[in-house]
Order: sequence, then C-alpha cells, then structure tokens
Amino acid sequence: MKAGIHPDYHPVVFEDSGTGKRFITRSTVTSDRTVEWEDGQTYPLIVVDVTSDSHPFWTGAQRLLDTAGRVEKFERRYGKRVRGGDTGKES
Repeated sequence: MKAGIHPDYHPVVFEDSGTGKRFITRSTVTSDRTVEWEDGQTYPLIVVDVTSDSHPFWTGAQRLLDTAGRVEKFERRYGKRVRGGDTGKES
C-alpha cells in the first residue's frame, strides 16, 4: 500500500440506540465519545439508530405498511397525476 493516502482503520465500538447492544469492529469513523470495552481498553463510541439487533428484517418483527393509504394521502396532497408524461396542460 502507498503510505499516507489511506484513512486510519482502527477498532470502534458501535452501540444500537434502541437496544443498547454494543459490538466492536474496525472502521475509519472517529468520535469524541469513548467507552471502555471488555478487554479494558478504551475505544471510540459511535451510536447508531439501527443495527441487526433492532432492524425488523433481522428481528422478525416486520410491520405491514399501508401503501394504499400512503398513495391516497399523496394524491390528496398533490392531486392525481396523469401517467405517461402528459401533464394535462394545453399548449
């Protein structure tokens, strides 16, 4: 590798903000926050919103989305659009 062109790749602790679960991996991100890990060393701490510990795909707690309701809400807000690029305006 060429020296001086790559970012620092170091151990970092990531924490799921919803579950509090922490895991250590390597990354180039940095943080002012630190945490002492099980090995007694201090590592940068990055708090994230979603990990495999809380994501519905991995937990099996998937929610059904009301897509019909979302389409109706969009149409109420912006009006129905004509498909095919026709704007309905006369030239």
